[in-house]
Amino acid sequence: MGKAINSEPLGKFYKGGKTRTRREWRGVRDTFYDYTCWLHNWGSMIKFLAKPQNLKGFLHYRWMQNYLATPDFIDRHTEGLRGPQLRVAHKEFDFIVSHVCDTMTAIFAGDRAIGGKEKVWRQTVVMDENMMTQIMNGFPNLKARCVQIPIVYMPSTVQQEGVLYYIDRAQEFGIPGDVCPMPAAELGAVLEDDFPKTGICALQCNTTCDGSLMGNGIEERRYGIPTHQVAVPIRYTDPATRDYAAQEIKNAIKFVEEQTGEKWDWDYYFKNIRNFNRETEYFRQWLEVSRTEYPQVIGNNVALYRDAYYQVAGGRDEAFVENEREICEIMEKAYLDRTPVVSTVRHRAILWGVQAQYYTAFPLWLQNCWGIVPLIDMLSLTSTDIYSEDDKEQAYYDMADMYAKMNMRNRSEGGYEVGVEDLWRFCEEFNADVVIMYEHIGCKSMTGYHGLFDQEAAKHGVHLIWVTHGLMDPRKASRQSMRTDVNRYMRAVLNEEPLDPSLEEFDDSNAW
Repeated sequence: MGKAINSEPLGKFYKGGKTRTRREWRGVRDTFYDYTCWLHNWGSMIKFLAKPQNLKGFLHYRWMQNYLATPDFIDRHTEGLRGPQLRVAHKEFDFIVSHVCDTMTAIFAGDRAIGGKEKVWRQTVVMDENMMTQIMNGFPNLKARCVQIPIVYMPSTVQQEGVLYYIDRAQEFGIPGDVCPMPAAELGAVLEDDFPKTGICALQCNTTCDGSLMGNGIEERRYGIPTHQVAVPIRYTDPATRDYAAQEIKNAIKFVEEQTGEKWDWDYYFKNIRNFNRETEYFRQWLEVSRTEYPQVIGNNVALYRDAYYQVAGGRDEAFVENEREICEIMEKAYLDRTPVVSTVRHRAILWGVQAQYYTAFPLWLQNCWGIVPLIDMLSLTSTDIYSEDDKEQAYYDMADMYAKMNMRNRSEGGYEVGVEDLWRFCEEFNADVVIMYEHIGCKSMTGYHGLFDQEAAKHGVHLIWVTHGLMDPRKASRQSMRTDVNRYMRAVLNEEPLDPSLEEFDDSNAW
């Protein structure tokens, strides 16, 4: 028990209850740092609830209770971390806590269901959950708000049972049980009238699957405001689709202008895209270090944070840029010091497929239990292009490229090249010998590739470990069943023993 990695059996913290038995001891310095961050997060949440309008929202909406588990969520995503890794994790996750609090404050301020101000909701454009928000980079007087994120996306991440009520409600309505739980949960929230009533208009996108499109149609009727859908090309790698895609961006901008009376501001757009490019440059640095023998910003410290700044913030919040600059400083020093991320690096892994929202701490378990270093995940491997900062016509094509490469559709659309072939290219670039293949039970988008992945993995000499999950419904495949998929492969195929045997099997079925 101390400051060294793997110095304490982490599995003993779980006894089947909601919370862990106690906080982790990391040595004096890291424990003190972790504790002050814990207090800071509680402070952000208390400050949020101290605002009367936010308290109204907390008491009005069922899904708000999930956020009480936020401190435990942070604990799970920093478990076993020491030194630079711990600091990077808190830099990212604590920043997300503050950002989500600010976002919900803004949503509640214009929520007509709880007496929100008309001036606020008239300046709000409601965005699709899986949609890039960069179209709003040219409207300085408007705000982009995704009401699905605080209702469905974040609750299922913070609390594994966070959206089960809504999924069950959708099935009672008549939706089959094998439908993806994400649009099912959104439908359930609609049926319960649990969506904030905000926004003067809405933008949607043809995201990854028919289930999402179904949800979009239902939500459009629920919003009761003018809604425009951006039809992004499915085979977006085909150059013949570029002009069409750029025109779709122009159509969306025109729609927002007509509905709000605001005009597109190129100076504001290019200011924001410069921020976005700086963030991309920092992300490139993370990837460059991850290709070396001493990766630093990996696994949990990439997946959720990249969602926040790449897709949701989109360059409009300069605080993200400063936060990433500080993360890079920590990373560079740790790399120069040859700081290890685990006590023993046994395998370098690429995580492919869509992760389980109720077990986003799974990559951290991989490194703590088996010494599998999760270098990067599929959803984070989106565009790393630097976009134009002064060419107006090119900007339309740039935005079209962003929308084609959104997190949830970048690999499931676009064809075999981006869905399958790119995986082996990344394995070579990152010197990865293991692929953790997430297999979402309710997703039909990439099912046809199953056999091809197995064949290609054998051809490339890569260990392919299939991990089955239910995205937002842990009743379909529990956290322990996900761990068991890995345990069986590591023992039966690789004949290895875990770094931390206490993590091989433990009861977190009732945990947050």
